[in-house]
Amino acid sequence: MTKDINQLLEWTPNAELAALPMVTSDAHRYGMRNFAVGVSIVTAHDGETRVGLTATAVCSVTADPPRLVVFVNKRVAASEAILKSGALCVNVLSGEQEQLAKVFAGMLEGIHGEARFEHGQWHTLTTGVPVLEGALTNFDCRVVKVFDESTHHAFLCEVLATGEHGGEPLIYMNGAFRRLAPLSGE
Repeated sequence: MTKDINQLLEWTPNAELAALPMVTSDAHRYGMRNFAVGVSIVTAHDGETRVGLTATAVCSVTADPPRLVVFVNKRVAASEAILKSGALCVNVLSGEQEQLAKVFAGMLEGIHGEARFEHGQWHTLTTGVPVLEGALTNFDCRVVKVFDESTHHAFLCEVLATGEHGGEPLIYMNGAFRRLAPLSGE
């Protein structure tokens, strides 16, 4: 069964480095504030119920096969929905979609659950998960592995369908959403 783990079981950490203390959580959080990241809305469904959240912990893993990793806090409804359905969609936001990022981040009073999907236009692709029209890019995915990483699940996904609309990205840095200025000459 160990062949299914996809982990280098014979590898061991450097013993000297393993003995060193880590930085505090606060020091880590402070450092990460300076790490500019793209903003996405990750969507899923639990039966007929649609769920979603604003996420910045999304990363390409490989192009061949096409895979992403998506980190989702275990305490949010989307985490359980993704575990049950085995599907999710990463909707990469444009600079014009900051309001949607705030809606799905729970930053706007009184907008929760299904009411979040009253904002934006939604359709589906291959998996049946909500896909945001007008996003920079959509990655409709099946989950192939789940890793338990402290407070989050790391969902390793294979991309089954994409949509691309272009534009300038929305990023998150130093506690705020920001837009990238177009390159000069564009």
